[in-house]
Amino acid sequence: MVVPVLDEHVAIASDVGGGQPAATDSLSFGPKEWLLAVVLIVAVFLAYQPAWQGGLLWDDDAHVTRPSLCSWEGLYHIWFDVGVTLQYYPLLHSAFWIEHKLWGDSTLGYHLVNLALHALSALMVAVILRRLKIPGAFLAAAIFALHPVHVESVAWMTEQKNTLSGAFYLGAMLTYLRFDQTRKTSLYLTAAALFSLGMLCKTVIATLPGALLVIFWWQRGRLSWKKDVLPLVPFFLLGAGGGMITSWYELKINKCDGPEFIFTPAERILIAGRAFWFYLWKLLWPTNLTFIYPRWAINAYAWPQYLFPLGAAALLPMLWAIRRWTRAPLAAALFFGGTLFPVLGFFNLYTFLYSFVANHYQYLASLGVIVLASAGIALLLERWRLWRRPGGYVLCLTLLALLAGLTWRQSRMYTDIETLYRTTIEENPECCMAHLNLGKVLSNCGRTDEAIAHYRKALEINPKCADACNNIGAIMNERGQYKEALAILQKALDIDDKFATAHGNLAAALARCGQTDEAVDHYQMAIKIIDDYQRATGIMPHHANLANLLNNLGAALANRGQLDEAVAQFRTALKIDPNNALARKNLDLALAGRGRLNEAFAQFAMVYRTERRSAQAHNDLGRTLADLGQVDEAIDHFRTALEINPDYADADNNLGMALARRGRINEAIPHVRKALEIRPLYEEARANLLRVLSSQEQTARTLDQRRELIRVCPKNTGLLNETAWILATSPSLALRNRAEAVDLAQRAVDLSDGQEPAFLDTLAAAYAETGQFAEAVQTAEKAVELATQQKKKVFADAIEARIRVYKTRAPFRQGGE
Repeated sequence: MVVPVLDEHVAIASDVGGGQPAATDSLSFGPKEWLLAVVLIVAVFLAYQPAWQGGLLWDDDAHVTRPSLCSWEGLYHIWFDVGVTLQYYPLLHSAFWIEHKLWGDSTLGYHLVNLALHALSALMVAVILRRLKIPGAFLAAAIFALHPVHVESVAWMTEQKNTLSGAFYLGAMLTYLRFDQTRKTSLYLTAAALFSLGMLCKTVIATLPGALLVIFWWQRGRLSWKKDVLPLVPFFLLGAGGGMITSWYELKINKCDGPEFIFTPAERILIAGRAFWFYLWKLLWPTNLTFIYPRWAINAYAWPQYLFPLGAAALLPMLWAIRRWTRAPLAAALFFGGTLFPVLGFFNLYTFLYSFVANHYQYLASLGVIVLASAGIALLLERWRLWRRPGGYVLCLTLLALLAGLTWRQSRMYTDIETLYRTTIEENPECCMAHLNLGKVLSNCGRTDEAIAHYRKALEINPKCADACNNIGAIMNERGQYKEALAILQKALDIDDKFATAHGNLAAALARCGQTDEAVDHYQMAIKIIDDYQRATGIMPHHANLANLLNNLGAALANRGQLDEAVAQFRTALKIDPNNALARKNLDLALAGRGRLNEAFAQFAMVYRTERRSAQAHNDLGRTLADLGQVDEAIDHFRTALEINPDYADADNNLGMALARRGRINEAIPHVRKALEIRPLYEEARANLLRVLSSQEQTARTLDQRRELIRVCPKNTGLLNETAWILATSPSLALRNRAEAVDLAQRAVDLSDGQEPAFLDTLAAAYAETGQFAEAVQTAEKAVELATQQKKKVFADAIEARIRVYKTRAPFRQGGE
């Protein structure tokens, strides 16, 4: 953070508004400085206004404190359990923990904190430059605050690691500069403490002691071992230790050790040289900024690529040659390059998978160039006698307005995740990562055709993209296109045979195709891969994902008739994730299948006796009572659970279904709706709500919504089948539509190649509704055959009961079984 001076004794005005000469400059703010500070803060917030309400982006959900870490115990894990967060930055995640306590998942609060930290850092830049008697202090602070290259650091919630660590970095620098003048021990310890806190937010600030040495060299022309170097040795050691921890994390936790991360020394030099000039150019000409830049093709045998590192290397002796006139340019270059050093390519970073550069990497490094440029502007305006005149103000304000406008425009791409990736693809059409992530966004919104198109584009860019294969396979599973799913998921495993999620998805497809033994093998392989990873790293996987795999393995074992083994898997799943409603339901069914439902009841009753004020105990006991047919007693327990915890989504969902079983539909609907309000992604409650509504006239509105969804997602077999079932079997004449039911059911069957018994069952019901009873019986018998092959005995028995209805030349009505 240094600037050019013609002579060390020349006094130049220290900020854009004039003020005291540098030689007598006071560090205290007068009315003019406070006004500038307020204007700067307001300008920052206005420039970033489009991002105020920005939603969760890329890995934001891994930084905003997840439910399993929201407790005081979770705070302990943040500090003392390796792997519970993406990187070991415990102070950063403690800040997220506190923010989550204050405003939960509302993104506005996180964005405002980021903006406040950025504005604070800009003001500290001004204070530091005034202390160093550098001209253009407030101009430099304003450029830093409003430069569009910093939008990624400020508008992306994840990068609070930059704004928070940056505030500690600048605070430590300011305090150490005061220590350098006074040699007070208290200031030294304060600077060390601030530096340590910053390192716990992001270890890239380990370059601080090097930056301080550059500043001292600029000031004095030489360095003293005793005065300058020795006091900073502890800072260097602390920085090195933090850097090693981060490098280990990148290597072991973020898996930065694959073939994509293997570079020769020559290749790393090529990367570093090009990155240096890339960052400098984006600072000087901030256009075409994007979230993910193209990954350069590095070729150690292509001589033009050596021009970048040779140019950077030649820059230093050139600047060294002019040091007698001014040391500032060399100091600025050393600050810029030294602060960038950890991210230039000499150490592996996860982002190297898709790009060697990222805007947020130069958040602090940019100060070297910004300060040099702003001081140069101040010197020129002073020489031209414009510094304290309208012309000078107009020039500076025009520059700042231009930067603020670019920042405002750049902020718009961070308003939501779809906009982020679409804008990235506009600037970088061959970005595999952007296509892959946009596909996930679209898939989550039900726009699966668009999602598949982007996944296929990702595969076209990178044929070895196992994630794209896996995600296509997952959509095929949802659509009931299991044969297509098998092929693409096997391709994912051919690329990466340690891909646990792909093993799980392949197992699901195999189970649907009746290949239960193979499905069990793949579920077990997925669980083994996760266990091996946990043993190797000491890191627990996401508990819900592992619990789902265990539940699915249990279901496959149950279909194979191994109910005791299935019970063990369901219990393990519930031990990992006690809120896994599907595993709990499957456990009840498995125990019932073994004639051990009373055992389940006794188990829950024992828990209830010891935890009478536990909402979960009442809810679990209620579920078991409902399964035993004691619905009225179950209702009482569900109501008690809600008295203890009014926001217990499971209890609301279960109470709603228990009331529906008693025919109290109007009472049931509000409870199931409330469960969805509490947990919008609660799939069981969503399905239950549709089921309850199907027995009411409200289903008319539901059907309209379903028809609209079918127009958007014409290949969603689950949606087609469920809608056809309502149209064919609803007890309400106003809701039935026999022709549409046959059409939708036939489309679901065709899309699944006739291999899904549930879809054939629905088609049979639709045929019966149209009076085609022979076709209904024939189709239903094929459904029974498939269900039997897939070892779904209970379902096969239910279809056979409907066949008996069709043979009497009567259609099936929901609720008539």
